Amino acid sequence: MTIFGIPLEFVLFAATLLGVALLHNHTLYVGLAGLGTISLYKIAVTGFKTGAGLAGFAAHLGHEWVTVANLFCLLMGFALLSRHFEKSHIPVVLPKYLPDDWKGGFVMLVMVFVISSFLDNIAAALIGGAMAHQLFRAKVHVGFLAAIVAASNAGGSGSVVGDTTTTMLWIAGVPPGQVFEAYTAAGVALVITGVIAAKQQHAYSPILKTTHAHTHVDWGRVGIVAVILISAMLTNVVVNLSAPQMADKFPFIGGAVWIAVVATMSVRRPDWEIMPETAKGSVFLLSLVLCASMMPVEQLPAASAFTALQLGFVSAVFDNIPLTALAIKQGGYDWGYLAYAVGFGGSMIWFGSSAGVALSNMYPEAKSVGNWLKQGWHVTLAYVVGFAVMWALVPWRPDGLP
Repeated sequence: MTIFGIPLEFVLFAATLLGVALLHNHTLYVGLAGLGTISLYKIAVTGFKTGAGLAGFAAHLGHEWVTVANLFCLLMGFALLSRHFEKSHIPVVLPKYLPDDWKGGFVMLVMVFVISSFLDNIAAALIGGAMAHQLFRAKVHVGFLAAIVAASNAGGSGSVVGDTTTTMLWIAGVPPGQVFEAYTAAGVALVITGVIAAKQQHAYSPILKTTHAHTHVDWGRVGIVAVILISAMLTNVVVNLSAPQMADKFPFIGGAVWIAVVATMSVRRPDWEIMPETAKGSVFLLSLVLCASMMPVEQLPAASAFTALQLGFVSAVFDNIPLTALAIKQGGYDWGYLAYAVGFGGSMIWFGSSAGVALSNMYPEAKSVGNWLKQGWHVTLAYVVGFAVMWALVPWRPDGLP
């Protein structure tokens, strides 16, 4: 069934996204309603790539369960990690080392960028959120929250261990060096959005100028944060180097995070109290991921730099994991361009990336699409300018050809 030539699945998905934008205080229910409606329509009418009816639906879930489980485990586990980091008191002593004007906020965003380059962008965004909570007395501008997400996605875009999409490219055989060139655009984008957002934040709530004299770092919690992050990073590297064919068979990274969480419980108690609210945000994201996975998209437009630019805007509302999977299947892309587009592009709306959803669990005020676009307008500007600089400096090389 189509409406004006558009498959009904896309119309239902668009209605779900519109509902999320308009009813940002009820995003979980809107997301689940959209997932339920699209699922019932697919079961009753069109079927799935894996078959028709309930059997096809079950097979589809079987195909997607690793992605869903990994995201859920990472979102939940890294939420606990961010609380450990905040309670370690490192954010409280940071003013001693950061500039005491708008440049302090900018340096913090650079730190998020660097952290995301070798860790998951979800963890980087949540660590950034924990730092901002302390540095700005819990008064964080929505534009600065958008910049935290943008910095985490930018940092992950050029590293094969920094983002799920770049890891997918690595598994598919794309050399890390081809993905690394995304930093040409990501670095420019970071400077643009970072400077503007840091000045927004300084005008809204300046950075703390002094540290508490008697504050002591809780090295036990710092150790827990390190164990969790190293577990995730090593698991990602080991699985993809030694057994890449197993990466889509089991949620290894998410499992490693939770093994580390449980193993370190005797050192410091995790803040289990945040789990119910975090679970709501996580289930919301997963409902959108599953909705996106059921869209009847068989292929993307012909690969080109302009197509990659467009995919960045699409990734702001459409999950970038299936987009990346389709691009890999199609081939013909310059993978550095694609990594930047689908990675940084998701920062333009809060639910466009897992990092954005994770941070919005910490800062519910970020869930207003209107406020995100109005106050975080610089993210879109940074995306376009970054892409233009990359186009000017880095030749388009399909599939890494000379």
